[in-house]
Amino acid sequence: MQAYFAALVMLSIAAFIENRCSTPGLRPEWPPADRAFKVLGRSAFAVWLGLLAWGFVKFSWWQPAAGIVGSLAANALVLQAGPRPMWPGVSMGLSILGLMLASWVLVRIF
Repeated sequence: MQAYFAALVMLSIAAFIENRCSTPGLRPEWPPADRAFKVLGRSAFAVWLGLLAWGFVKFSWWQPAAGIVGSLAANALVLQAGPRPMWPGVSMGLSILGLMLASWVLVRIF
């Protein structure tokens, strides 16, 4: 459960930051880095949705519900912090960590 919850929160924060960083000053300036930022953020959102659906099938109902609440709380903290120039790097790092943790959770259960 702890790895599942951590993966949900990391993926949610990464997708949220990618979605909120629409202004050019908050995106990476180098075009390949901007593309990677966009792909990682959207992949994080897709895996977050899949992990939630998989959690409702595999776990008790309260575990994915706790993941949703934790994700919303973490996103509220990021929103409260406001725009920062470091957000794209944080988002990409959390995307990679969240995707690795999500794959570890899925492989471990199967």
